[in-house]
Amino acid sequence: MLLDVRANSSYTDFILILSGRSMRQVEAIGEALQLALKREGENPLGVEGERGGHWVLLDYGNLVINIFHHPMRDYYDLRGLHDEAEEVELDVPPEQRVASLY
Repeated sequence: MLLDVRANSSYTDFILILSGRSMRQVEAIGEALQLALKREGENPLGVEGERGGHWVLLDYGNLVINIFHHPMRDYYDLRGLHDEAEEVELDVPPEQRVASLY
């Protein structure tokens, strides 16, 4: 889920919320995203939770990526915290979103 928070946030423009089915998958998604974005010349300003596995946060300034182990995504409910934000339509089918990173 990609949220446009430009109208209501001072720290970023977009928040991407992703889930993994296991702690290892959360870590792998974070690693794959960092590699894919590095190939595009983007380096994170900050990375948190890489080895914890429950929640990885990648801060790219205008984009903050949150990758949750699924139960934690429900618990923290970032969508609810940003209920005024507009959800941005993604053109990639859900079944290909992670696979296309590799």
